[in-house]
Amino acid sequence: MKTRTPIFIHILVTVGLAVTAFEMFAQDSSYFSSPFFWGLIIIVVILLLIMNSIGDLIEDQNFKKLSDEEKENYLKEKNTSYFQKLWNSAFKKQSATEEKDIIIDHGFDGITELDNSLPKWWIGLFYFGMAFCAIYLIAFAFTDYAHPEAELNSETKRMLASIEEFEKTAPQINLESAKYNADYIAEGQELFKTNCVSCHADNGKGGIGPNLTDKYWINIQEKSLFKNVFWMLENGSPNNPTMRPFIKDGTISGRDAEKIAAYVYHINQEKAPITQKDGGAAPQGEVANWTVSND
Repeated sequence: MKTRTPIFIHILVTVGLAVTAFEMFAQDSSYFSSPFFWGLIIIVVILLLIMNSIGDLIEDQNFKKLSDEEKENYLKEKNTSYFQKLWNSAFKKQSATEEKDIIIDHGFDGITELDNSLPKWWIGLFYFGMAFCAIYLIAFAFTDYAHPEAELNSETKRMLASIEEFEKTAPQINLESAKYNADYIAEGQELFKTNCVSCHADNGKGGIGPNLTDKYWINIQEKSLFKNVFWMLENGSPNNPTMRPFIKDGTISGRDAEKIAAYVYHINQEKAPITQKDGGAAPQGEVANWTVSND
């Protein structure tokens, strides 16, 4: 009669499989805080304990049927720890007497070899790998698990939600508190493409709206270029209703306007202007003598 695998091994394996299944098939990783997940784990553990108790009863009945020698061998094996058995199965070498029972003699070539069984840990890993591959393939084929696009969408939603939450509690950016920051240029360029390109064209070279890269400006409301762009985004153009107040109508936030203003400052003050010869719009307005400070 063989000794049974300890109950804690069954519990650990079952919990591990449950976590793996939830990780693959759950919509998000919040299942650890779900009462359903922990209720399922508790029910499974209780069932395993009941099965183990039934196994103990069956084991006791079978033990009574053993001979004295078989009982002695069984108790000796049972008193050996589970991990010691695994170690012995993997690394213990058989004695010369034991080798005689598993030796294979080819006969015709004089070569002999040992017919050792594969270690239990190796067989266990092999079957675990096979089962994991099957589950993984099913999850990959029929769910969003391990799909880069689905993971990207999930991360994007999580990021946007965190940004929205940050915007609720972060200090609002207005004309007085807005500051130029070169680190905002890249984000400002993307916001410019979304909100401003339809009128001011790529790189601010002008189209329906005026050229933002030259020194001529129609609306001059502030002393610094950076502040003037922010003012326009907040209030719109007094001369042209097409340039609407993006901040006041809720299209962009003050923080977005700060980034767009940083980008416009960059293409106007830190890059060469796009002239008519290079495809830019003709100058409009008057020459603006901006102050060096953006405050």
